[in-house]
Amino acid sequence: MNRTALAGWLFVAPAVLALAVFFAVPVVGAFAMSFTDFDIYALADLGNLRFVGLGNYETLLATPLFWRALANTLLLVGIGVPLSIGASLGAAMLLDSKLARWRAFHRTALFAPVVTTLVAVAVVWRYLLHTRYGLVNYGLGSLGIEPIDWLGDPAWAMPAIVLLSVWKNFGYNMLILLAGLQAVPEDLYEAARIDGASRWQQFLVVTLPSLAPLLLLVAILTVAAYFQLFAEPYVMTQGGPAQRTVTVLYFMYEEGFRWWSLGSACAVAFVLFAFMFVVTIVQMRVARRTAA
Repeated sequence: MNRTALAGWLFVAPAVLALAVFFAVPVVGAFAMSFTDFDIYALADLGNLRFVGLGNYETLLATPLFWRALANTLLLVGIGVPLSIGASLGAAMLLDSKLARWRAFHRTALFAPVVTTLVAVAVVWRYLLHTRYGLVNYGLGSLGIEPIDWLGDPAWAMPAIVLLSVWKNFGYNMLILLAGLQAVPEDLYEAARIDGASRWQQFLVVTLPSLAPLLLLVAILTVAAYFQLFAEPYVMTQGGPAQRTVTVLYFMYEEGFRWWSLGSACAVAFVLFAFMFVVTIVQMRVARRTAA
């Protein structure tokens, strides 16, 4: 190994060591724990720890609440991801417009929800959506619409969670897409206009192809974020009503920190990882075929 390579390894060594200690070791430990019945008794005495093999995974796949949580999570992903990406792209295009004024202010205002504390935001939204005293129902009442039990009605609880999640997270993707829009050469739009392309056609043949790599990145990040949704249902609905807002991560929390079935909770984590991995691979293959 020459001096240049050695110097490079020395520079990255602290970061590699931190990743190994705080990421690789816990992941390996959790994977091993998923094959045991690690619980509160094992915490007190490791002699109570037993190896159960695939027992946690078999029990998990036979648990109806897990499938309910998975269905809720897939619903969140299916509805929230397109809405979040659409809101991000729309906001980015508005900020990139030549007619936009006070761009710095609007960028800050739209990005502000991303950096606010999620629990505090969820508490505020819980009051906004209150059935009797919330501002949302007050506004609907002024229009002659009956109050909606946003967090107590099984039909409305999930839409309320999706609305909060989209509002909270779209600003991050907005900045990524805004940077991509600003990097698109103006010459491409001018050439499209000379060829007689309408604004919609310019969007389809210039904007979308130019943003394709960033849209793939945004899609992967957003899907991962919605698969890991936890704080919103935990603060706003505690998984209710009628288990309509229980997500896989919320189910994992209940298993690990309410019932102290840590081995089972680790199994949930790796099943969730498998779903996320498969979805990510599908996204990348679809993107490659579309690009080809």
